[in-house]
Parts: sequence; structure tokens; C-alpha cells
Amino acid sequence: MKTAGGAMSRLPFFLFLCLFSFFTASASTKQGQVYIVYLGEDAGAKSKGAILDDHHALLLSVKGSEEEARASLLYSYKHTLNGFAALLSEEEATKLSERTEVVSTFRSDGRWSPHTTRSWEFVGLEEGLSQGWLPSGAHAGENVIVGMLDSGIWPESRSFSDEGLGPVPARWKGVCQEGDSFNSSSCNRKVIGARYYLKAYEAHNGRLNTTYAYRSPRDHDGHGTHTASTVAGRTVPGVAALGGFAAGTASGGAPLARLAIYKVCWPIPGPNPNIENTCFDADMLAAMDDAVGDGVDVMSVSIGSNGKPPRLPDDGVAMGALHAARRGVVVVCSGGNSGPAPATVSNLAPWILTVGASSIDRSFNSPIRLGNGMVIMGQTVTPYQLPANRTYPMVYAAHAVVPGTPANVTNQCLPNSLSPKKVRGKIVVCLRGSGLRVGKGLEVKRAGGAAIVLGNPPMYGSEVPVDAHVLPGTAVSMAGVNTILKYINSSANPTAYLDRSRTVVDVKPSPVMAQFSSRGPNALEPSILKPDVTAPGLNILAAWSEASSPTKLDGDDRVVKYNIISGTSMSCPHVSATAVLLKSAHPDWSTAAFRSAIMTTATAYNAEGGPIMNADGTVAGPMDYGSGHIRPRHALDPGLVYDASFQDYLLYACASEGAQLDHSFPCPASPPRPHELNYPSVAIHGLNGSTTVHRTVTNVGEHGARYSVAVVEPMGFSVKVSPTSLAFARTGEKKSFTIKIAATGKRSRRLKMKYLAGSYTWSDGVHAVRSPVVVLVA
Repeated sequence: MKTAGGAMSRLPFFLFLCLFSFFTASASTKQGQVYIVYLGEDAGAKSKGAILDDHHALLLSVKGSEEEARASLLYSYKHTLNGFAALLSEEEATKLSERTEVVSTFRSDGRWSPHTTRSWEFVGLEEGLSQGWLPSGAHAGENVIVGMLDSGIWPESRSFSDEGLGPVPARWKGVCQEGDSFNSSSCNRKVIGARYYLKAYEAHNGRLNTTYAYRSPRDHDGHGTHTASTVAGRTVPGVAALGGFAAGTASGGAPLARLAIYKVCWPIPGPNPNIENTCFDADMLAAMDDAVGDGVDVMSVSIGSNGKPPRLPDDGVAMGALHAARRGVVVVCSGGNSGPAPATVSNLAPWILTVGASSIDRSFNSPIRLGNGMVIMGQTVTPYQLPANRTYPMVYAAHAVVPGTPANVTNQCLPNSLSPKKVRGKIVVCLRGSGLRVGKGLEVKRAGGAAIVLGNPPMYGSEVPVDAHVLPGTAVSMAGVNTILKYINSSANPTAYLDRSRTVVDVKPSPVMAQFSSRGPNALEPSILKPDVTAPGLNILAAWSEASSPTKLDGDDRVVKYNIISGTSMSCPHVSATAVLLKSAHPDWSTAAFRSAIMTTATAYNAEGGPIMNADGTVAGPMDYGSGHIRPRHALDPGLVYDASFQDYLLYACASEGAQLDHSFPCPASPPRPHELNYPSVAIHGLNGSTTVHRTVTNVGEHGARYSVAVVEPMGFSVKVSPTSLAFARTGEKKSFTIKIAATGKRSRRLKMKYLAGSYTWSDGVHAVRSPVVVLVA
């Protein structure tokens, strides 16, 4: 489980955590653990009451009485899939898993967490458009319903006004669930429904502490409000972050779409529960099941698992998304914030659209004037300013720690690590790494420092997430902090001054891949390239919960209506909004067609025409951004799409993991290889000599279209597409082709690379349908 690493490092606190974990685990063990019992597809032949009776009967087979069986049931999933969540002992769960009607049984735990304006203008610029990102038509996306799985919503935000919207779509079947500070009037024609789910959370952690969260769909954290407004927030003029930064008009990508809120994430109990939320499989699966039953069209899930990714049959989000996709619901998920290490991307199922994060063309420039006359450019949205007319002494945190601070974190400004005697009245230089960025500023303030300069270690390169620190401060790139440290080490009395920050747009190059964005290859199945695409996720302004401060730190009592944060949680709703616009324009398309359109029209180039770069200065590739950066208006008219069915996905699971995901579809003895799934990208691993991949495209453009192919071969490999041209007499016609990939050249040269990338592109002179080709060598 991801935690606020290093938030407290003193021994008494460590002992407290150990005791807290012990008692929590003991309480949970006594009542059993929450397990999900997955029974496959709901064929619709039985009533919901009959399905519930079946679930009770299964529980009765392992429980001592009917009363105990009914009391143990937390959720009965019956809208899209067949299954339930219940409190079970390990022995009971094992017995159920051995029954023929059970596909899988797995524990629901807190391994999931949220992956935490101008961005939409930039998306338009990335497409070469000056008029914006929205398609023509005043009502684009108006009757499309987006289900948000997150931490809830702050419904009073201007971003969720229903002024000028028409009636709620008649097909909507959801509810506005009441609770703490949330009643039926909290919903409107914009936020048309809201529910909350915490049975699995409370089974694990005990009853919710309502000091830190509302027992209702209301958002105490801010994350859910931010993501919801990024997808579908109304156009709101005169918006800015704390301190007036990023001032302008805020808007979601699909400002006329309707929102349905499913609150599934809750604070992690402990000393500072505000910092991060946790989300449980059983709660999320119940929300996904309800969302489809309620009538959502798109599901936006800025949540991912921590650590080793679960197998598909044991992945609640993957199973919920599979059955949602069968019913035409597009599921978009964040890829995670564990980059730039390889094989860290999460949400790996091919029926999920998985999103990485990249920058936009805006910065918040804050010059640092060193005593030697040099000026280093930092970035900040901190509203506080050092008193002018004088410089301040500057100290490196590693030179100012208290005795006993571990040697490997002396430069990290972790809680209680700085010596007030050594930092009082000084600008303190700290490095990112362990602990929270804003927590480092809090530590500098505690020790009496005048300001913080937060520098990047090598792994983060030039990526600079900005924060509203609790004291004057700014952040700098790796190169910037190295220059500052050289000055400190060469001067007997180093000094500096932090100039006021200002918002700057049209920053080049952009986009740049965020170093935190989780990277491929796909740890479960390298033959499916993940992430699928990238979208804006660095320093994104959107609506915020007024119950949460901009830093979420205890003691930060500032209230904001809009906040700037970073993460693939922020990039995911950009792609969800793109799916909304496509769903509005093409209501009859399959979920695979939407994913294909978004992927094959994405670009591998930045707004200036050069290759997309990583923040460390290297050229980015498919393991960083998948097919590339989204271009929503291009995706509206992709020309060709790669389609796939529910049966195709079941075959993929058979081939990839030997997993039979539905009893109605037994795995064949020799299923097609995983890379034969009709996916819009091609990834090959373990290539010995050559292999041939099959793909089928469907014409969604004009009649009489004729396409020819252009290939960019990966270094050391040949790629032959056959046939080299495709002619379509009508819209909806399908054509198949093969891609033969063979090793050429010296093997020793290829082995120097972890993967090699090329592409093939079908073009008719109007559309360019591009697919990356990746060969994994190491």
C-alpha cells in the first residue's frame, strides 16, 4: 500500500504504527477478511432476487447457519457480472474457490489508491488547432453520462452548475444517495446521481472516522472533485489557484456531459489521514456494477493498485471493466505514478484504456537570485513572498540536520530532521525523494527556516511539479539544484533571494513525459503495450473540495475552490472526456472502437514538431507514452478502427494467464497467442527468428476509401505488412492483414536496448491510422 513515505520517522511514531497495524489486523482477522467470489458473466436469465438467493446459498455451504451467511454478505453484484463480496475465513474462501460454479475467489484489500483550464487549450494546440478542442456543435456530449469512481464531489463548486442544461436523460436509473452534509438537493441536472461505498473499507479499518471524511458522496479530500471537473466541469470564468496563479477560464473537456459520482476511496487511518486515500476491490466492484446498471456511458477511474499487479481473475477493477465493456461502457484508468522505473504501469487489461501523464505548455516561473549574480529559474504556486530588499543566507539541508538523521536522507527535510539552530532565517535547499514535497516545506517552517528550495534528484530531471507551500518556496530541476549546490559548496557565506512567481504560457518543448508517470512494459502480459496513450497530468488546475487545504497537511487551514495538482489521476479524466465526445458523435461504436480511435490518432510528436521527450532529456517512446499524446478532434474521425469483442477478451485471458473468466466460454486447447488480440498497437517479446501477427480493421470513414501502408522498422528488425493496400467499398467493411516481424542484423547490437520501436501507418491521404510496433529484447 502506498503511504506518505517518511511522513514521520521517529521511533515512537514507528512503534505506534506497528501497534496500530497489529490491532487493526487482529480485529480484521477475528471477523474474517473481505473476499470477492467471482462467478462470471450475468447472463440475465435470473431475477436479481434469484441471484441474491444463489449467493446466500453459496455462503450457507461454508457458514454454520443461514443467519451467519446473510450477515457475512457485504455486496451482491448482479447488474453486469455475477458475484459477491463477503466476510470469510481463509478456509471458507478456499472451499468456495473449489466449487465448479466459482471462477475465482480473492481478497479485497487496500492495495488500491488514487493516482495523484489551460490543459484543454493545450490539447487543442497539440492538434494544430487555434479554435479549441471541442467538436463543432453546441451540444457535444450533453446527454453522455460519466461515472466517476473516486473520493466523491464538492457539489457547490461553480464547475458543477446545471445552468442552461436540459433535463436529466430519461434512461438514467441512478439515485442521489443522502448522507453527511449531502441530500437530494446536492444533485442537479449536472451531477445527476451520487452513491458511496465503504463496507469493505470499514470491514478492514473499523467504522469511518467522520472527522476526516463525510459518510456520504461529499468529497473531503479534493481528488474526486478535481477529476470530475477535469472531465466535465462547466466553463467558469475568473478562476485561479491560491495566490492568483493560472488565472483564466476553467473548463472540463466535455462541459455539457452529466456526472454520476461513485465514492469508493477513503482516508487511510493513522496520524495524518488527510494525506492519502485507500480504495478496496469489493467497494469499487460494487460501484462499477451499479454504475452500469444506472446507465453510465463512460467510467473514469483515477485509481490503481500498488505493488505487483494482480492477475486478471483477481483484479476487481479489471473484472468490473470487462463486464462494463460488454455493455458498451468505455472504462478509462490512470496508469500510475511509479515511474520512471520500467514495468510499473498498472491497470493492464486490454479492455481498459490506460493513461500516462505528460506536461502542458504552462509554467510558474520563480527566479532564484544567487549571491554570485547567477539566476536559476524555479517554479512555484506558493502565495507567500520573502520580504524584499535583502538577500537571505542559504544552507543545504544535508549540512543542517540533527544528530542521528540517517545518512541516506540527510538532504530530504523529513519531519524533525532539521536543526533550528542551523536553519533559522535561512533559505533551505532540500531534495525530492522520500516524503511529501509539501511536508518538506512544513519541516523547514517548523525549524524556523525562511524559505525552501526543493530540488530534483537525477531521476526526475527537468520535471517540476508545483506546490502551494506553507512558507515562501520554489522548486527547481536537477540541473538547477546542481548549480545551486555548487555555489553553496564554493562560497563561505552563500545567499539568495526568491523573486515573485508568475504564470507563463507557450513553454517549449511541450508536452514532455512526466518522470512520475508509470512505464511499460506490461508486467502481466508484455504482448499488450501499456500505457495506451498519454495526456496532460502535470500541474493541472481544477475544482477542489473546500473541506481540504491545498496541501492536505494538518495545520494548513487555507481554503481553496480550485487547486493545482499532478498525477496520472489528472491525465485519466482528459482521456475520459475525449471518450465522452466520441460517444456523443458515434453512439453505436463499440468500446474497442473508441479505444482504437483515441490510440491510432495520438501523436508521438510535441507541439513544435519534434519527438516527445522525457523530463530527464531522453527521447520518449512507446513504453513511456504508448501510442502517443491524445488528439480528441482527430479521434472523432479516425478512418479505420481495430475492433474486439467480449469473446476476444475471454480468449486473450485464456492465452495470457490460462484463466477462464466465464463458465459459458471454456478455454480452447490452443487459444490464439496474446499478441493476436486485435489491438491497435503491436508488442512482441521472446521473438526467436520471426513471427506473424494478424490484424483486422473496420472502415468508419467514407465509402470507396483506399489505404496504403507505410512502415518504420525497429532497429535490427524487418516489418512486412501484407497486403500493402486496403480498399473499402463501404462504411463498416472489414479488411484483414498480416504483419511479419523478423530479426535482422547483429543480435549483440540489439541486446544493448531493452526494447526497439517502430510503427506502421495506414493512410488514405486524409486519415493517418498509426500503430506502434514494439519488440522487447530484455
